[in-house]
Amino acid sequence: MIHLNFSHLTQEMQEELLMMAREHVEHLYKDSIQSYCDKNGGNHEKLMDEEAIKMLYTYDYVFNI
Repeated sequence: MIHLNFSHLTQEMQEELLMMAREHVEHLYKDSIQSYCDKNGGNHEKLMDEEAIKMLYTYDYVFNI
């Protein structure tokens, strides 16, 4: 669960959340994504970013207003 203040939804906070999700994706799926890109010629960085954005939707957020 991620606790946020409603006033902290700045661009910087959004980027920080995306970086956190990207690290989580790298921890969970780095080898499988690399293997997929090697076989299919995909862009590894772009695919990691797409998976990180998907990961953001799986988190539970608590907003303090």
